[in-house]
Amino acid sequence: MTGEILSVREMLVSDIPLVVDYWLSADRTHLKAMGVDVRKIPSAEQLAKGLTAQIETAIEEKNSYCIIWLLNNEPVGHSNTNPTYFGNEAYMHLHLWAQTTRRHGLGSKFLELTIPYFFENLQLKDLYCQPYAQNAAPNKTLQKLGFEFVKEYVTIPGSLNYEQPVKLWHMSYERFTALYELA
Repeated sequence: MTGEILSVREMLVSDIPLVVDYWLSADRTHLKAMGVDVRKIPSAEQLAKGLTAQIETAIEEKNSYCIIWLLNNEPVGHSNTNPTYFGNEAYMHLHLWAQTTRRHGLGSKFLELTIPYFFENLQLKDLYCQPYAQNAAPNKTLQKLGFEFVKEYVTIPGSLNYEQPVKLWHMSYERFTALYELA
C-alpha cells in the first residue's frame, strides 16, 4: 500500500456507527485471534451509548479515549485507551477494521501517529499495551515502535476478553520523548 495518505484524529459522533459495525460484524476468527469473547460484545445500542458517553466526557475524566485511523481520509480502524488514568497511565488497544488493511504495515504507521495523542492529550507518564500473546502482529508492532517488553502472564485484559496469556509492553514518557525527539 504505497502512496496512501494516513492520518489520525479523535473519535467523532459520526464514527460511532463504524466502530459499532466493526465489533458486531467482524469475522469471528479475527476476534478470537485477538482474544475476544464474542459472547461479551454488547448490543449495538449499548456500544453506541458507551461510545457517546466517551466522547461527551471531559478528557480528565475519561476511562476510554479513542483515536480514529484514516486511510485516504476514510476511517479504517481505531486505537483506544481503556482503562485510562489521566495524568498517570493508560492501556492501549489496536484495531484495523478490515482484513484488506491488515498485514501491510499500516498498524505501525497509524500507531506512530497515535502515540503522541495519548501521551500529550492524556498527560501520561506510562503507556501500556497487553495484546494476546498468540497474536503476533501487535506484539511485533509494539516491539518495532520501541515499547519495552515487561512480561508474559495470564489475565483477562479487557471487558470483551476471555482469560488468556498476554504480553505486557510499556513505554514511559521519557522513552517516548527520546524516540520522538521531543525532549
